[in-house]
Amino acid sequence: MAEVKASLICGVVAAFLSSAVLAFVEDLDDTFKDTRVSDVWLVDFYAPWCGYCKKLEPVWHDVGAELRSSGSPVRVGKMDATAYSGMASEFGVRGYPTIKLLKGDLAYNYKGPRTKDDIVEFANRVAGPAVRALPSKQMFEHMMKRHDVLFVYIGGESPLKEKYNDVASELIVYTYFFSASEEVLPESVTLPELPAVVVFKDGAFFTYDEYEDGSLSSWVNKERFQGYLQIDGFTLYELGETGKLVAIAVIDEKDPTEESGRLKTLIQRVAKEYREHFNRDFQFGHMDGNDYINSLIMGEVTVPSVIILNTSNEQYFLPSEPIETMEQLVQFISGVLNGSAQAYGGDGIIQRIKRVAFDAKSTIMSVFRSSPLLGCFLFGLPLGVISLMCYGICTAESDDGSDDMDALKREGLTDEEDEEEEERQHGGELEGPEEGENEEEEEPEVGEKDPEEKKTD
Repeated sequence: MAEVKASLICGVVAAFLSSAVLAFVEDLDDTFKDTRVSDVWLVDFYAPWCGYCKKLEPVWHDVGAELRSSGSPVRVGKMDATAYSGMASEFGVRGYPTIKLLKGDLAYNYKGPRTKDDIVEFANRVAGPAVRALPSKQMFEHMMKRHDVLFVYIGGESPLKEKYNDVASELIVYTYFFSASEEVLPESVTLPELPAVVVFKDGAFFTYDEYEDGSLSSWVNKERFQGYLQIDGFTLYELGETGKLVAIAVIDEKDPTEESGRLKTLIQRVAKEYREHFNRDFQFGHMDGNDYINSLIMGEVTVPSVIILNTSNEQYFLPSEPIETMEQLVQFISGVLNGSAQAYGGDGIIQRIKRVAFDAKSTIMSVFRSSPLLGCFLFGLPLGVISLMCYGICTAESDDGSDDMDALKREGLTDEEDEEEEERQHGGELEGPEEGENEEEEEPEVGEKDPEEKKTD
């Protein structure tokens, strides 16, 4: 009896906790448009049939619980975008799931990994002020330790500060923005003039120059990554938005070799020592394994090796000979920069057709590898039906033609016989009937009766 009571109590507690977690995420309807303005909302637009949406659902409840327990002002909700398609369209929802942070009249898209920590960090960053103040040296040092890349405006009121605030409002989805006075900077940091926008990363700092770097927004977008980093599929997608080419050492971290370590070190050295030459145009890093690269170029990249990707037009570059020294690597990168290196791939019509065929082949192979029976059912059945339809159409056409010919022959109406009959009749009309012929032919019609009729009489 005691065990039964204990199990009942556990069930009630579990149900209570479950309902409490669900309460952290609010189900939204079409009245949300009028009530959302006064709060900051983090909303998941989903479709009930979407597999990715179902996978995100437990993570989304964890996000709601984390933000509620931390005292965040961000409210978490979810909306069925298929049931409220009009409202989803107003918010620019094009796929599922779509995560947006709604702050006043602004809507920020989340494009990062769908993990609890990344989504919570995004919500806390975007929900706060676009530019955060660093009032002391201690706070400045704390932020330096916490962030790999730190953007700071230094100085008083100026047109540059207005531009900086605008850029911060636009790019807050990617990184933090801070402001400080010159007094809070470390003693090792000296600036030639103020005001200035500075990025601290890779153990150094770099100052924005309007004449050399172009627009502030473009400069921030290119500088928001470390000079060298580990690259995966998601990072490569984000790097594509910077407009830079990506130089990658393709290695196998599970089975490291001396060659892999050497190429990785060469890429790191070039990223640091040749920053002034290549930083505006190149991002450097390494990738574990070649599976993702192979799917991008629709080919096979050896491991270890070096490859340069142009994500804007899907071109890629491979060295003509193995990279042994840093001089060879620098020469290869310079050749890509000046256009002398051989480019492969691209986004032409042939490559697009090749991409469709490659994706179709990859999908079919993955289905057959995971479930051969399902693959046979999905692809074998439609092919069989189509084959039967084609066979039926072909045989039906040939049968109709032969049947028509047979009918014409039976009726004596083939083309040749038709023509002969017309000529004969035409000739007869011209010559006229012979005397006696018509009378003899007409007599049976008038005087003679059919034998059957005689019997009847």
